[in-house]
Amino acid sequence: MIPFEPPPEPPDFDKKARQPGNAWLAKNPDPKKGTRDYWSSFKSNLADGFNNLCAYSVMYEPVGTVEHYLSRDNYRNLAYEWSNLRFASAWINSCKGTLDDQVLDPFDLGDDWFEILLPSLQLVLTDKVPEQQRQKAEFTLKRLRLRLG
Repeated sequence: MIPFEPPPEPPDFDKKARQPGNAWLAKNPDPKKGTRDYWSSFKSNLADGFNNLCAYSVMYEPVGTVEHYLSRDNYRNLAYEWSNLRFASAWINSCKGTLDDQVLDPFDLGDDWFEILLPSLQLVLTDKVPEQQRQKAEFTLKRLRLRLG
């Protein structure tokens, strides 16, 4: 994992995603109805903002998904907020599920918190991870299957 800067919100995101999405939520307050997808048309904007790298694995992602850092199930009010969206591999998105802020946010990482061991390509923590973040960082590696073994 590496730190990413949040990509700029596309000029038409509010009109095409946030406003209709929040209107849909107002008409459908039952959480069992989930959310309606107004964000997928902005996947290419996210991909560009992440240089086509998965926000979590930092591997080139030719397809990718729009990932909600704070899940739509637990934070419906953030489902249509650009600041809550990340570009991610589909399998990483599935592994993360609704763990929300139990997983490190790629926007909140410090430099050199992780390194890759060669030749195994195992991702490990470095001593630069602050002590108060180490448990969360370990959990992230295990949950997102970014660690071998």
